[in-house]
Amino acid sequence: FEQPMTIAAMSVRVIIRVPYYLGSIRIWESLFALPFAYMGMVLAADGWPLLSTFIWITLAMAGARTLAMSANRYIHRREDAANPRTADRHLPKGLLKPWEVVAMAVVGLGVFFFAASQLNPLAFALAPVAAIYVVLYSYAKYHTWACNLLLGWSLAIAPAGAWVAVTGTLEPQAVLLAFAVAAWAAGFDILYTCSDYEFDGKYGIHSIPRRFGIRAAFHITRVLHFLSAASLLALGFWMDLNYLYYIGWGFAVGLLVFENGFLKPDDLSKLRAPFFKYNSGVSMLHLGFTILALVL
Repeated sequence: FEQPMTIAAMSVRVIIRVPYYLGSIRIWESLFALPFAYMGMVLAADGWPLLSTFIWITLAMAGARTLAMSANRYIHRREDAANPRTADRHLPKGLLKPWEVVAMAVVGLGVFFFAASQLNPLAFALAPVAAIYVVLYSYAKYHTWACNLLLGWSLAIAPAGAWVAVTGTLEPQAVLLAFAVAAWAAGFDILYTCSDYEFDGKYGIHSIPRRFGIRAAFHITRVLHFLSAASLLALGFWMDLNYLYYIGWGFAVGLLVFENGFLKPDDLSKLRAPFFKYNSGVSMLHLGFTILALVL
């Protein structure tokens, strides 16, 4: 009877530690990317797709996000432990063991591949490319200041992948939406890394703030966010969406303007403000108005 007891004990352990697993992959950041994936989905379908397509896209997103964040946490576990800003994360604090994080990545990879296989041949063929990218970009900050831009493109896979999942093709409109997401996410990642400016210099970590300075990094962020807003606006005109889409766009751009105006390069303490998490709510709001623009 020992083996069933062991399996039962492991199952209980996994259930108890679910909050740790979700916390380690920062579920609120997933909620930022997921609405943009759904935007790609509904725009590609010109409305709501089949229920099965929606389910497999959601599972693919969950798997890819789990893979990416678990790999990122494992790869950066040493500097996370050394950095005061990240020392309270799950691995440095011992709340999760390295093997558990690796196991999460493997499970995420399996879910991602299986979900992609249920969509269409192109989605399944591109799944390994996406998986390799979302793992390897974590090494970029050891080698290039463009790591912030590469992170943006890792999130941009979401809307492009959802578009492919619906249509079986990658159309120019999907690329434009992906660019908008990449510019949005890269801009905020640049701001985040400003708070690690001193640590990154000592630890040999590359970033746009380290390469060009904090003040220039803020200017680059504003340019990226302008390009993101302009791309989303252009997408609405390109796809001939009605006025409801532009209301959602207005809310999103309003947040960008507010955050870029609120943050100052000479006061990095504000980078810890909780409103960064509000991006998830705004992207959901934009998704809601996009859906309304398609169905009304």
